[in-house]
Amino acid sequence: MRELNRLGVTSVCDAGGGFQNYPEDYEIIQQLHQRGEMTIRIAYNLFTQKPGGELEDFVRWSKVIKPDQGDDMFRCNGAGEMLVFSAADFEDFLEPRPDLPEKLEGELERVVRFLAENRWPFRLHATYEESINRFLGIFEKVNRDVPLEGLHWFFDHCETISDPNIERIKALGGGIAVQHRMAYQGEYFVDRYGAKAAQRTPPLRRMLEMGVPVGAGADATRVASYNPFVSLYWMTTGKTVGGLGLYPENARLSREEALRLYTQGSTWMSREEGKRGAISPGQLADLAVLTADYFGIPDEEIKSLESVLTILGGKPVNAVDEFKPLDPGDLPVMPDWSPVHHYPGYWRQETTAHLNPSRCCGHDHHGHEAVRFNRFNIPQWMLGPRGLLDGGCECFAF
Repeated sequence: MRELNRLGVTSVCDAGGGFQNYPEDYEIIQQLHQRGEMTIRIAYNLFTQKPGGELEDFVRWSKVIKPDQGDDMFRCNGAGEMLVFSAADFEDFLEPRPDLPEKLEGELERVVRFLAENRWPFRLHATYEESINRFLGIFEKVNRDVPLEGLHWFFDHCETISDPNIERIKALGGGIAVQHRMAYQGEYFVDRYGAKAAQRTPPLRRMLEMGVPVGAGADATRVASYNPFVSLYWMTTGKTVGGLGLYPENARLSREEALRLYTQGSTWMSREEGKRGAISPGQLADLAVLTADYFGIPDEEIKSLESVLTILGGKPVNAVDEFKPLDPGDLPVMPDWSPVHHYPGYWRQETTAHLNPSRCCGHDHHGHEAVRFNRFNIPQWMLGPRGLLDGGCECFAF
């Protein structure tokens, strides 16, 4: 939490994950909340844990908790992002698009119908247009019997969604939460599908033009970084972290538009519009003072922004430099051997600026070839000569 505070983050909408059973695996956060030690607001979604038993998961959970149960610091946001395992179109662009099984329609309809009947908001992982088309057919069928309007349901990701399907989402009262996965996988996508297809991954500008609710997030930590400034860089420059330009200028967002998606836009997904996301009377007193002017610095410096003062509910939760006297101090770390004791936080340029990029270690007794292009983006230290795939560096310092 303090690491997120260092990057100016004050709240997250958690999409759940595998092996996160409710309520057992949420008890530690509940204890922190009860002790007043949380420094991040968390709205959590419940992610089904049992392939073939998804409906049973949600029926059981609906008996012990309801959406919005909790408070401004820790509360249930609804269901997802996994609703049924047969709908999982995972996003590894090094691999071909997965063909989802025929049983998807029946399984997903049962779960969505139950959630709609019980007024449970839900989110669903959806990468590809082909998957989204099938999902929407199910939602439209359920909607004829149980209206989805007002549920604030939404898709996550939507890298290859078409305009007609954006319109279908809007007609059903849904939204789209986008994440900066393409900042890390853009090269892989271009290699498989081509640069032209990548220009709409996802079509952020069209989503906004068509009036569907859109929020931005990170999809951390497996698929992308938790650093919001990398995401803001990607949305405004259209570049991957490797520097590949993906989007034409008319598809990119202004810095204000991108920031608004990350702050006010995402409040639609947590049903907190007008409550947080802006420095305004009546809203939660959460804010961050950054190391530089986000609106004025060069593009490449956006990725290196941090917070020098992060305030949650009117109280400092992170403070450095001239604000250091306001810092609440480091949280105790258990166990003692935890890497968190030594982890310096998300990559900072100054921590590696002294390194010579042509060498794999600090030793002077050998050199290496200049970095060269390779289509699979294999790290240079793995390549020959003397890379890991060529016998390795003799000092084995990677």
